[in-house]
Amino acid sequence: MLYFGDCVLDRGRFELRRAGEVVPIEPRALRVLLHLIDHRDRAVPKEELLDSVWGSRFVSESALSAQIKGARRAIGDTGRGQRMVKTVHGQGYMFVAPVSDEAAAQDTDPSAPEGPDHTTVAASAARDRPVVAVLPFTNLTPATGHRHVARGLTHDVIAALSKHRWLRVLTAAATAGLSDDPDVVQRLHDELGARYAVDGTIRLDGQRLRVTASLTDTAAGVCLWADRFDREFKDLFDVLDELTDMIVATVEPELGYAERGRSSRTPRPDLRTWDLFHLGVDRFFRFTSEGNHQAQRMLHRCRELDPDFPDAHAWWAYAVVLGMVYWDTDPKPDLLDNALDATRIALRADDQNALFHVLYGRVQLARREYQAALRANARAIELNPTFAAAYCGLGDSLCYEGRYTEAIARFERSVALGAHDPQLWAFLTYGALALLFAQRYEEAIDWTEQAASIPNCQYWTTSHRLVALAHAGHARQASATVPALLEQCPMFSIDYAERKLFYLKRPEQRALYLDGLHAAGVPEQS
Repeated sequence: MLYFGDCVLDRGRFELRRAGEVVPIEPRALRVLLHLIDHRDRAVPKEELLDSVWGSRFVSESALSAQIKGARRAIGDTGRGQRMVKTVHGQGYMFVAPVSDEAAAQDTDPSAPEGPDHTTVAASAARDRPVVAVLPFTNLTPATGHRHVARGLTHDVIAALSKHRWLRVLTAAATAGLSDDPDVVQRLHDELGARYAVDGTIRLDGQRLRVTASLTDTAAGVCLWADRFDREFKDLFDVLDELTDMIVATVEPELGYAERGRSSRTPRPDLRTWDLFHLGVDRFFRFTSEGNHQAQRMLHRCRELDPDFPDAHAWWAYAVVLGMVYWDTDPKPDLLDNALDATRIALRADDQNALFHVLYGRVQLARREYQAALRANARAIELNPTFAAAYCGLGDSLCYEGRYTEAIARFERSVALGAHDPQLWAFLTYGALALLFAQRYEEAIDWTEQAASIPNCQYWTTSHRLVALAHAGHARQASATVPALLEQCPMFSIDYAERKLFYLKRPEQRALYLDGLHAAGVPEQS
């Protein structure tokens, strides 16, 4: 295997993959590429390439030029950029990009003990972080006086999206002049290495504003998401801030979903750290006991492969905590200590990463250190005001401290921003628990019903609904909900719930919840 840029060249299969996808390339172009890589310590004369690829057949240099162009296109290079294949005038061509022949994972088992050199893996992980281009929003307003609005929205989206530190977002200068190019998507992919592109339009008519936005996979040329936003406004800047938040809060989880899908399609024998990481996160978001175990194992494997990969540490800690709350990971003090240490490793690597602060706060909540969790999530919101999970984490922190009104306001914000977030059901379910503790039982029931309409929601949603029904005086409905709860979680009982609510330290909260289970007729023991 040969690794360079975001490409893998498999000699045995005579196959080139880029960003995890098989790249169509002519056989002769691939042979030219292989010959250049094998002799990358020097400039290779054109005559040598012609002899190597075409043998005794007579062909013109234009045929070689065509194959060089095809090879460059396949690996994301251009004749103008020459980041990998350089034209050495008067001598030929030279492959100038760094190449490694070490695999980032040596077998298909994520828990296998052997691993590659950490430097190689770290470079691969950093290289594979997806690049996103935000093209200038097109001003469709007839009057020319509003061009600054489109430019301002473009820059605001770039700034807000760049706060998600797992992404690399191109500057406006990097994409300047590309919008009107009919091949803009291909050029973004081939020349700038952008996997995804955001573009849109803006139209003003008096006090009415219409903004469209879309997200494109540049490799496939496929639209992953698009929407239209219509607003009437008094203050234009306020509504633009709102739309920036909505666009970024939608685009970021859509990018996460696309990356997890891309990693899942990567051939398993050649998993690199970034792909293995996203496979682990994909298993995490299945929200099942088996998926959680797989996530913990894969993410721990990432930590072993690359101790300097902070995302793997932080997400492993999150998988462990959710395993404690939902499934059969025991909430042992030493494991909670290890999870806390893992999030601290991540924060030491990047203390400007809002996600790391949120996951640090999630571990602190499990440790019943609510004030520390509150500070962590507040800091996350300072760093990334569009991050729905941070508002949910802050809501949890306030809720467990008994500050219900403040907590519910944060949950409402997380739900508003998290329409496309894979954890939307959790935002609604945690919000329902805050409403339950605030004794706003009918609202809690409504939130659990919203959460239950989302396919990947978990049994705690049903449990919260059951408790709210019991306290709201709907005894018959509460009792009728018990079989559904036991179907979703056969081991559920009052004793089970008491053990799983280990993260609550206020006696009145635990008592209210367990009393509701008693009233509904949940069994004492499983």
